[in-house]
Amino acid sequence: MSFQDKSIQCSDCGTTFTFSAEEQELFQSRGYTNEPKRCPSCRQARKAERYGESSYRPQRQMFPAVCAECGKDTEVPFEPRGDRPVYCSDCYRKNRQGG
Repeated sequence: MSFQDKSIQCSDCGTTFTFSAEEQELFQSRGYTNEPKRCPSCRQARKAERYGESSYRPQRQMFPAVCAECGKDTEVPFEPRGDRPVYCSDCYRKNRQGG
């Protein structure tokens, strides 16, 4: 199916915004059947209002840790148990790549 850019009026602020062909393809691939009702800035504002931040995802809790390889203080998104090594992001990336 070939998509074409569409002009849509925002239900919140009334401005006209473009629902691009790329966005339409993305909506279809995600199974969405309705077009957006709000412009991108109003969508972002609504997500911030709902979830309390500028991001729609809640803030992830981070835990302090010391890297088992380089000894640097770091933070990780899980609570270290002590029975397994914890790495900073640089050392984790090195170990993951096999280097």
